[in-house]
Amino acid sequence: MLSLNIPGRGPFTIHHLVLDFNGTIAFNGELIPGVAERIMLLSKEMEIHVITADTNGTVARQCTGLPVSVQILHSDNHTGEKGEFVHGLDGVICMGNGANDEAMFEEADLAIAVAGREGCATATLLKSDVIIEDINDGLDLLLNPKRMIATLRK
Repeated sequence: MLSLNIPGRGPFTIHHLVLDFNGTIAFNGELIPGVAERIMLLSKEMEIHVITADTNGTVARQCTGLPVSVQILHSDNHTGEKGEFVHGLDGVICMGNGANDEAMFEEADLAIAVAGREGCATATLLKSDVIIEDINDGLDLLLNPKRMIATLRK
């Protein structure tokens, strides 16, 4: 569990980190260097979920050995499916970049948009609380919560 008390926004108790895969923690279907190590550290504080359409068909192999649950989307409405998944959880931070991340951002307690090498869909960007360029910087916000507090305080 991660506790954040953000002045002007209130206290947050985070139990779950929900990560998009392609464009967020992976590029061209391969985990971005540094992500696995950070996931290992964060898994001591919260449950970590990777939710993806698995465009490149690599998520199972890339996440082998990581303390994450992998959810592969199967419906015709990936945006809605991601939103429903997050809606069923309590105390959630999401990270993503795609248009299909918009609904999960709406449902999350805090949403971090990753505007990395694949870019970030505008609709998702507008639903975010924080925008970062590199996923490792986003994960570091959770490993060093005072950074998140400094960014979001009002």
